[in-house]
Amino acid sequence: MSPVTIYDTTLRDGTQGTGISFSTLDKIRVAEKLDDFGVHYIEGGWPGSNPKDAAFFEEASKRSWKNAKITAFGMTRRGKMKVEDDPQVKMLLDAKTPAVTIVGKTWALHVTEVFQVTLEENLAMIADTVAYLKKHGREVLYDAEHFFDSFKEDPEYSLKTVKAAQDAGADLIVLCETNGGALPEFVEETTRKVIAHLGRPVGIHTHNDGGVGVANALAAVRAGACQVQGTINGYGERVGNCNLTTIMPNLQIKMGIDLGIDLTRLRELANFVDELANVPHDIRAPYVGVAAFTHKGGLHVHAVQKLARTYEHVDPTLVGNQRVITISDMSGQSNVLVKAEGMGFKFAKGDARVQNILTEVKRLESEGYEFEAAEASFEMLIRKQLGQHQPVFNLIEYHSTHRFHGGEHGFETCEATVKIEVDGSRVYTADEGDGPVNALDNALRKALLPFFPALKVMRLADYKVRIIDGGTGTAAKTRVLITSTDGNATWGTVGVSCNIIDASWKALVDGIEYFLVRQGGLITP
Repeated sequence: MSPVTIYDTTLRDGTQGTGISFSTLDKIRVAEKLDDFGVHYIEGGWPGSNPKDAAFFEEASKRSWKNAKITAFGMTRRGKMKVEDDPQVKMLLDAKTPAVTIVGKTWALHVTEVFQVTLEENLAMIADTVAYLKKHGREVLYDAEHFFDSFKEDPEYSLKTVKAAQDAGADLIVLCETNGGALPEFVEETTRKVIAHLGRPVGIHTHNDGGVGVANALAAVRAGACQVQGTINGYGERVGNCNLTTIMPNLQIKMGIDLGIDLTRLRELANFVDELANVPHDIRAPYVGVAAFTHKGGLHVHAVQKLARTYEHVDPTLVGNQRVITISDMSGQSNVLVKAEGMGFKFAKGDARVQNILTEVKRLESEGYEFEAAEASFEMLIRKQLGQHQPVFNLIEYHSTHRFHGGEHGFETCEATVKIEVDGSRVYTADEGDGPVNALDNALRKALLPFFPALKVMRLADYKVRIIDGGTGTAAKTRVLITSTDGNATWGTVGVSCNIIDASWKALVDGIEYFLVRQGGLITP
């Protein structure tokens, strides 16, 4: 185990951020990515708080996780209620996760004014819940909410709350800087005092309201904290949580703390989560932003070409990013190599085909394509560049319509027709759907199914649209991201066009061809 563990709460605390939402499938895909990346804990949500979280834990319980412990989040029992009678506590056990995090009140202000219980009852609520969960074999992490605000006003009671959790058997006490207003010096000093009082390390959970969420977490680690809680890209309520994509390289590269994580995939992870959340990438994000290692003209370019560390605080490849010098057409080959080789393609050093792939990627990205959450489209691009692509069909034409029927009981119909040639045979099909894209998907699948029976298990699982250049109004380019599944694996594809139907068609075709290649349904040269 790492001396410092990483606890990701993107799927719970992160989704409380304005404009951040994930479907159940999104949450599973993010959790799989985080697990593969190597984080130690993944907080999946609050069981019973909404159907998506309940569905996530049901699905997560059926899967094997390589690195992370899936964690359910809840709170202490309610006041004046037996812990075994509290339905919220029962839902935590029903989630079947190996670890459970419960949040409890530390600040007397919240205890008496919000919970409206006595200070002594609050201590009992903490202890009872921890002990009950431990009795049922769970690893228990106790989040001490508003700890630093509380400690500033009443250090004695604050310490009583965390001691109550520890004495009841909590595996880790986590100090929460919930309001995000403390400064690093106070966080470090307070964390040292708590560790001395408890005689063991603690975790840290910070918010970024004062712009120092990462700095506060680093301060706590300097004081002896053994776990950092945060979110990918800093998503979270108000202005967000401690940004894990910033703090992980700071811990591992700058502070020399081995997290056991391969940071060369950090930028890929950050962009993947942004794409599934359907929010623009922060180009100026430390370490992972496009601009993080971009040098534009003048003295900077001259210096970096001679000695990169003159204007780069770390080697960008350490975090999966790349140096961008606007006058160089060679930047980015290493990223293409890493991604391609991860998909099973092998290239000799200096292989000219890598540059061809990079040139095509850059051309498509200039048109608005993004491949971070569209790995299947990226693989199909490589196959086309290598001459390893055989089209499933030749398109003759397709047509998609939406009709709204007025009147007192108005209704709508969406219909699509597809005319294609498969293996020398012309096929013409029509079908309806819940929207023009769904109708098009149904019609295309109907046309292909007699030739490729394996398609019967494939379906469209999610569909996202992003307007790329909104300044042009309704003439703007549209990027469509489609997630497909066969019931086991999921894969993403992307299409870009000024026409949303055309963009959707490109993503649909990529998804089908990728599936058939993986199934062995296509014979490639």
